[in-house]
Amino acid sequence: MGDKLHREIFQLVRQTRSLIEDFANLGIEQISLPSQEMMSKTAADHSPVQADVRETLDQIRADLGECRRCKLCEKRNHIVFGVGNPDARLVLVGEAPGREEDRRGEPFVGEAGRLLDRILFAMGLQRPDVYICNVEKCRPPGNRDPEPDEVAACEPFLKRQLAAISPQVIISLGRVASQALLREQTAISRLRGQWREYQGIPLMPTFHPAYLLRNPTAKREVWEDVKQVMRRLEGPGG
Repeated sequence: MGDKLHREIFQLVRQTRSLIEDFANLGIEQISLPSQEMMSKTAADHSPVQADVRETLDQIRADLGECRRCKLCEKRNHIVFGVGNPDARLVLVGEAPGREEDRRGEPFVGEAGRLLDRILFAMGLQRPDVYICNVEKCRPPGNRDPEPDEVAACEPFLKRQLAAISPQVIISLGRVASQALLREQTAISRLRGQWREYQGIPLMPTFHPAYLLRNPTAKREVWEDVKQVMRRLEGPGG
């Protein structure tokens, strides 16, 4: 057996062990298998009439252009519009791009993003099955919280994205995203786990993956929130 194959096997074993440890910390005892229902809407959601009426994500991105609607444009490297399935039944909304996201133009690509990927995997999903975006599409300097005028400049585009996707459920990730969408200052520890609505869409607030990296014991609470989302997606009308 060659050295290259040895290294590949060793890396695979290490990744698998890390994945199992994460699941144990989350309190996950069983992994959900992907299903057609979890990955896409029913055929009825794609009628020709709806296809003609609904704005597309590409059209929204083109309208956003090289946005200069707020001061965050001054220091950004890339606009982070969002990625994923334009027909996703689940949309995850974070706060704002960080340094790595700003560099690459894609949301949740750092360590917190890898943890998010593992949570999705435990749900029986992968990134191409869902849609991931942020309340804010440009990185605030020093990763500070977005300011009200910055959120106000971006929110119309988020609303249009959600209208184009028409998801069954939204997960808001963390304090800033949840408070911005719900327009209240309640602590995320009190918001999480409680069904709310945004634009008429059921919304489940939960902790941000970055918070979980600093507070691993909170992973079990996130998994309880995620299980509620899974039940909603798999239930009647989901």
